[in-house]
Amino acid sequence: MRIFRMFVLPLTLLLCSGAALAADGLIVLESNHSVAATADKLEAVLSANGMKIMNRIDHAAGAKSADMKLRPTVLVIFGNPKVGTPLMQCAQSVAVDLPQKALIWEDESGQVWLGYNDPEYLKTRHAIEGCDPVLAKVSGALAKFAKAATH
Repeated sequence: MRIFRMFVLPLTLLLCSGAALAADGLIVLESNHSVAATADKLEAVLSANGMKIMNRIDHAAGAKSADMKLRPTVLVIFGNPKVGTPLMQCAQSVAVDLPQKALIWEDESGQVWLGYNDPEYLKTRHAIEGCDPVLAKVSGALAKFAKAATH
């Protein structure tokens, strides 16, 4: 698995730039903007669609405070109880993965990426049953938000 993460996944991301990829439960999109601009665009589209922004964590700033270096890396935490609660009613353990998160980072070549949890992965991870319409709605919304933030 380590070889996969070190070589195959980065090669796949390089070859499929611009496409949405899913690996180990993470959907990843290439961004046309900086990390900060992508995070700003994401927050704007989330707010415009009734999502509450719960936090924005600048991991690079945290690293700097510990006298360490990290390329720009931002985590945006967001959600809406009207969406999350029905998922938790189907499988309460999904609460460990809620609220939703989007990670935006700059790789070693300067390319910016946005990644978020694949709802289908959450379905499998938490053995969610009877919530396919809710999961489909979440999948569509997350894809829409990510596309708006990265283009």
